[in-house]
Amino acid sequence: MSQIERPRRSALYLPASNAKAIAKARTLPADIVILDLEDAVAPEAKAEARAAALAAAAEGGFGRRELAIRANGIDTPWGAADLAAIATSGVDAVLVPKVSSPADIERYQAALAAAPATLQLWAMIETCACLPQLDAIAAMAKSTRLSLFVMGTNDLAKEMRAQLTPERTPFLPFLSMTVAAARAHGVAVLDGVCNEFRDLDVFRAEAEQGLLFGFDGKSLIHPAQIEPCNDVFSPSEDELHWAGAVIAAFTLPENAGKGAIQVEGKMAELLHLEQAQRLVAVAEQIAQSKVAGA
Repeated sequence: MSQIERPRRSALYLPASNAKAIAKARTLPADIVILDLEDAVAPEAKAEARAAALAAAAEGGFGRRELAIRANGIDTPWGAADLAAIATSGVDAVLVPKVSSPADIERYQAALAAAPATLQLWAMIETCACLPQLDAIAAMAKSTRLSLFVMGTNDLAKEMRAQLTPERTPFLPFLSMTVAAARAHGVAVLDGVCNEFRDLDVFRAEAEQGLLFGFDGKSLIHPAQIEPCNDVFSPSEDELHWAGAVIAAFTLPENAGKGAIQVEGKMAELLHLEQAQRLVAVAEQIAQSKVAGA
């Protein structure tokens, strides 16, 4: 299963120092759990949080969920130690902040030289400097561990001095640019967090906006956001019906070798067949996770 096909509807951030929250996360239906050593941890607690994250990874119990640790930036006093520890922690991915250029990816790649080949490198897209270089940064996936982008809209808003409203109007071009760059180079891509966790209608609207833009899923700050997020980013019954019809139609002998056919009164091309196959693959993975109860 490719990185794009794997369900990554919901990615829940947790302070690595919060043992109770981490224990709870092992029972939640999030596709990804991100143990945070950066924004959620005070400077004086960084070393303790790192040790807690490593202990949680060693203990395991996250089931089919992907487990990632967000490190402090490589230029911070804690970055090098974070990366060295995460390299041999056994987690699925390291999420790194403030990536602004392909050179940053190269530096993180070098810092993770001792890690097994299975460790993925995920990058936060949250600086003004990275925006003109999104395609070049995404292209690093061909020669490095880079496999996923995560939008950091809060930090981007801070740098831009822009207002982060529910409509996210100042950021709409950058959402599109990030998704396009990711897709061009086979990189998965997650939307940024929604700071509203009490009003789930506001959250759902933002998640639906992210789906419209083509994101694979969304990063979250509260467990209450998981269920609506999974619902938004899961294939609907209508989508699955159409996908099944397209796949079935292209397998008919009379359609062999055709590049475009008619399915239920609509035109379907080979590109639609590829989309349908991906949609079904994701739905099957989601169904399997529900059966496993993880």
